[in-house]
Amino acid sequence: MTDLNRRSLLAGTAAIGAAAATGFRPSTANAAVPQAGAQAPGFYRYKVGSFECTSINDGARSFPMPDKFVTNVPKDEALAAADAAYMPKGMVTVPFNPQLINTGSKLVLIDTGNGVANLEPSKGAVGRTLQNLQAAGVDPKSIDIVLLSHLHPDHTNGLRLADGSLAFPNAEIMVPVKDWEFWESDENAAKAPNEMTKNYFANVKKTFAGLESKVTKYEWGKEVAPGITSIATPGHTPGHTSFAVASGDKKVLIQSDVTNIPEFFLRNPDWHVVFDNDPALAQETRHKFYDMAAAEKATVVGFHFTFPSVGHVEKDGAKYRLIPSAWNPTI
Repeated sequence: MTDLNRRSLLAGTAAIGAAAATGFRPSTANAAVPQAGAQAPGFYRYKVGSFECTSINDGARSFPMPDKFVTNVPKDEALAAADAAYMPKGMVTVPFNPQLINTGSKLVLIDTGNGVANLEPSKGAVGRTLQNLQAAGVDPKSIDIVLLSHLHPDHTNGLRLADGSLAFPNAEIMVPVKDWEFWESDENAAKAPNEMTKNYFANVKKTFAGLESKVTKYEWGKEVAPGITSIATPGHTPGHTSFAVASGDKKVLIQSDVTNIPEFFLRNPDWHVVFDNDPALAQETRHKFYDMAAAEKATVVGFHFTFPSVGHVEKDGAKYRLIPSAWNPTI
């Protein structure tokens, strides 16, 4: 019988070390296999009724936690939450996951990721949407609609290739009207409260320059594509939008950025992330959205959830917790 107590394990480790020191090698030799040196493709398919949906991983960025990443609690509390989630010490990790919805009549990409221009500077950490679409067998030219939840760079910069040409040349680009009006306003840009927000305004101007004829502005509470209804979830930005994707009697909620990383802002819905335009409204929206999702036992997809970014939300007192869906080998 195998004994797995600590003493036997340590003894076994010591024996292996002694064998290595004396030059002993196993009698059966295996040829060395080159290491791959690259990550596997990041796409995951799931069904919503008759719709085939694919979570497309754009990557994940780890960076030293800014002093005010969470603006209304001490940094030590935020670092403790990062440690509890086993993030790299002193760092915070933010994933990015656009969603591809094949309705049978339309191929809809919800958000576009950070863009290929970020691939080289980030050493491949972000900007992976196009290569993962290719790995999933999807030609960018076949995408009918690019549906944007809001106009932050990590959701819009994938619209263009590194040379400035369109990544999805045949797609109608749909944007929430309230976000478009806010970010395209020179008056609002002049009142930007900090450098980050100033850069957001400039990025919208740069990204959408010359695309006005391809842009369709949509309202909340409307069917914006077959089976896809826009949901008002403001606060993160003035026009921030989530989506209900429904087919037959099945439905998922694509929550976009109602929360940034759930280890922080779903577990602590009253925490304010630095990226929120109106933190108090974003906090109110989180509670409303997650109360609804928990009551409905709805499947929830989060742009900043850990890939493949599909799960369920449960109430936990005044907080919430994310229950990731099990990886399903079939669809």
